[in-house]
Order: sequence, then structure tokens, then C-alpha cells
Amino acid sequence: MRRILLKWQQLILSLGCLILIVSCQNSYSATNSSVLTVATDPTFIPFEIKNAEGNLEGFDIDLMNAIAKAVKLTVKFESLPFDGMISTLQAKKVDAAISGITITPERRQTVDFSRPYFKAGLAITVRADNQDIQDIKTLQGRKIAVQIGSTGADFAKTIPNAEIRTFNSGPDFFQDLLNGNVDAAISDAFATIYAINNGKLKGLKVVTNLLTEEYYGIATPKNSPHLDVINQGIAKILANGTYKQIYRQWFNTEPPNLPESAPHS
Repeated sequence: MRRILLKWQQLILSLGCLILIVSCQNSYSATNSSVLTVATDPTFIPFEIKNAEGNLEGFDIDLMNAIAKAVKLTVKFESLPFDGMISTLQAKKVDAAISGITITPERRQTVDFSRPYFKAGLAITVRADNQDIQDIKTLQGRKIAVQIGSTGADFAKTIPNAEIRTFNSGPDFFQDLLNGNVDAAISDAFATIYAINNGKLKGLKVVTNLLTEEYYGIATPKNSPHLDVINQGIAKILANGTYKQIYRQWFNTEPPNLPESAPHS
């Protein structure tokens, strides 16, 4: 009887060890996968957009692919609305998100961010013939268009008596501005100026200097095993000149120096 019990104990112990080994192997493969699933919203020119063939292109797309190449990963992009990215990251349905996401203290409460990869800021956009709106003070009591979930939407809330209208994407609220349904829009300065200069937003103009100084980061779920690797990739392309090459290609100017962490975030 004791021999039978001993054999059963040995069998149970062996099975336990086997389960532990398989579990560890599965965990290792999950955190060391060579494929990185990255969410992006392809409506944010020139950071991400679908071209005529339906393929993704843009500064963020080139940057993410360069980061992945530097650390020997493959990127699989998934298109998502901007306002759904944080919740998708929280649910761990994607490994990361890149879409001009500003690093803020509020967002840091629910997701983690890479080191900054882009220095940005908000600007006011109006119709080209508008002479009334020149600064924040002249936005008071006006109809202002913003994108849902953006820092532009947060900023607009601070303007007294403003009527804020929210949209899912930049093309939607810029069209409303052109149609005269709103007086102004608050959005990313670089994306707006790029679109105006390239003829995508004819009839609009940016009327003031940057309202804010912001930094974009690549967002990941909290405690993501991929974050360190992403940061390593950013550091590599900053050091080897790849970042500068991509920045020049999309903005036709030299990139600013980037801090290792976003100030005030």
C-alpha cells in the first residue's frame, strides 16, 4: 500500500512539474513574441493614413517599422478609432498604440508610455478669410471643433463660454469648419500645417503660435513586457540617424532634441 501511495505521489509531482514547465514556456513565448500588434488611427495626416492602395503610411508608421527593425520585431498594425485606443490597451487586446498620443498624467494612470518620440503642440485653425479669431481670448463664446479623446478637446474645455463640438476624426471637424458650422478647431499644429501646405485643407489657416508644448509617446498596457524593447528601439534609431532621416522626409526640416522623459507628465 505504501508503495502504491509513493508511486501516486511521484506521479502527481511529475505532472505538477510538467504543468509548471509548460506554463513557463507559454509565458516566455507570450512575452518574447517576434510580432508586435500595434493600434493606430489612419486619419491623422501625416502621422498615419491609408494611401490609395489601402496601405498604411505616415511618420508614425515609418517610425514604428524602424523601431521594430532595430530590435528585430515585426509589426502588425490594427486600425482603431483614436478615442478607443486607451480602453483597448487597458483590455490588453493590442501590444501597443501609436497615433500621435500625447503623454499626459491622466493617461499615465491607465497606460504606460515609451520615452517621447515627437515634440508637438496645439494650434487654433480658422477659415482663411477669418480676421476675428487671433488668440485664446477671441475664442471665448465661439463654436470650437475638437477630436474626441484628444488633448485639444481637454484644452477647449478651459475656454470660457465656448461651445465645444466633438468629432471622431480630423477630416470630419475640418470639413465642418470649412462649411461654416463651427468658428475654429483646436488640434495638433504639425498635422494641421502639413495638411494646409500640401493642399489637403484649402481655405484654412493656423492663426497663432503653439498653444501648448506636448510630447507623443508609444502607449502600452500597464507593466507591458514590450515597453523596454520599444524604448531600446527608439534609442537606437535616434543614435544611428534613422529618426532624423524619417523626420526630414515627412517635415522637410531638422528634428528638435527630445528628452528621455516628457516634462510635467
